[in-house]
Amino acid sequence: MEKELIDNVCEEKIYERIYDNHSEAINNYFYYKFGDREMAEESVQEAFIKLWENCKKVPFGKAKSFLYTVANNLSLNRYKHKKVVLKYANSVPQQTQDNQSPDYKMEEQEFKLKLEKAIQNLSEKQRVAFLLHRIDGKSYKEIAEILNISVKAVEKRMQKALESLREEIDAFK
Repeated sequence: MEKELIDNVCEEKIYERIYDNHSEAINNYFYYKFGDREMAEESVQEAFIKLWENCKKVPFGKAKSFLYTVANNLSLNRYKHKKVVLKYANSVPQQTQDNQSPDYKMEEQEFKLKLEKAIQNLSEKQRVAFLLHRIDGKSYKEIAEILNISVKAVEKRMQKALESLREEIDAFK
């Protein structure tokens, strides 16, 4: 029976289990790539549709790897479009109302914009590794598996990302 489960991703319960286990992580991966929740959710659906379409070719043990490969390919296809969307989203000021002093709000918003800009200025490779580690809490080993690179490459990307962020934030002071 265990052999059947491994070889048949087309079975509905197995597919649902894969979705339950990996959809949130794939969604976060897309969000870090695109910076847009809606596009991330749409891309997750596309990735799982591709898994379903190829379910006979993908063994259970390779489903996670297949999903991340599809995710990477989708993100490459949408990268140019996302760049335009991010540029527009960062140019539109966001307004919120609360009971904090205007000075505090202004400083907070300025720092938030500076931090977002600093993260945006990272190379895509550095930004993805940084956000997967710092926001999603992934270990370097998990990031290496997701991005299909070595742990040393992840360490190097994180080191470069942190150096760049420190330089940019220090320049803002």
